[in-house]
Amino acid sequence: MHKEFGVVVLGGYGNFGQVIVRKLAAIAGMRVWVAGRDLAKAEALAAQTGSQALQLDMNAADLAERLRALDAQLLISTAGPFQRQDYQVARAAIEAGLHYADLADARAFVCDIGELDAAAQAAGVLVCGGASSVPALAGGVIDSLLPRFSRLDEIWHGISSSEKTPGASTLAAVLDYCGKPFQQWRDGAWREVFGWQDLARHDFPAPLGARWVANCDIPDLQLFPARYPGVRSVRFSAGVGLRLTQFGTWALAWLVRAGLLRSAVPLTHFLHRRAVSVEPFGDGRSGMFVRLSGLDQNGQPLTLCWELLAENNDGPNIPCMAAVALARKLAAGTLEVRGAMPCLGLLTLEEYLAELDGLAISSGLRQL
Repeated sequence: MHKEFGVVVLGGYGNFGQVIVRKLAAIAGMRVWVAGRDLAKAEALAAQTGSQALQLDMNAADLAERLRALDAQLLISTAGPFQRQDYQVARAAIEAGLHYADLADARAFVCDIGELDAAAQAAGVLVCGGASSVPALAGGVIDSLLPRFSRLDEIWHGISSSEKTPGASTLAAVLDYCGKPFQQWRDGAWREVFGWQDLARHDFPAPLGARWVANCDIPDLQLFPARYPGVRSVRFSAGVGLRLTQFGTWALAWLVRAGLLRSAVPLTHFLHRRAVSVEPFGDGRSGMFVRLSGLDQNGQPLTLCWELLAENNDGPNIPCMAAVALARKLAAGTLEVRGAMPCLGLLTLEEYLAELDGLAISSGLRQL
């Protein structure tokens, strides 16, 4: 590890940014900047964590110059929503000679990040989109289980969050495709489905139990059919533990789909306040599942279901740990890949889960 490995966390005082800052600041040899437009918020968190505050506007014309002056090695962007963003922050990082990672879950943003590959290679840096639960953790799970299959036919994975309401930008990203059509790989062909529709139930082990989930548009839907050739269906579903919120969003999707509402995004702040108001009725539990079906090495049908269970509202830590694990590997010099790519194949499942040690989070595998 360098004497000090400098990490700039853009949006560092936000919901996910705070988790990353606190985790990185506790790692020996890490120097952390809490960066964002609101200097007072950055200073408050920096004081708590022994980090440095940095007033930084992602839209500033001199962003690359500001970054170059810091003597940092990595920029982590948590400043969503990424659905409407271009690659200006990543380009500034490349220009400044910094590695870059983000927590983007926007399909086009993550899948097209390879357009920066030549620039990243020339600068000798890693540019990584989607360093989060999807596709990084889901991909790590599939890669770890793949040797048990002679043929992988179906991937169905999903996340059911607790009642803990995400930040407004994260909620806006979800509402962006609520009731809107998108493409999903089903039965060996691309088919149109609608956001937050196709309600399905996943039965988690106790104490989580049954949770309802629905269609969500994420990078994995495009990345996994290419990464796992021969797979005939790739589906991702998400939901929340409170059924009032879950079914309310499902009903909202029908209004958008029917054309009675153009988009759910303008309702973001109203729905955010309502979601916060019902938080006391939740149980603090969230879960993730990755269900794989196909044939085992003997040609017999095989269905495996990997699950992650979080209690005490520790679930929001999960999406943050890919970026932390990447920072740790880059600092140690054990991640030598350079260029621009989605966050697939860069972290093993074990490396990801190691960052969750000490939290009320457990994982397991079932054969169905």
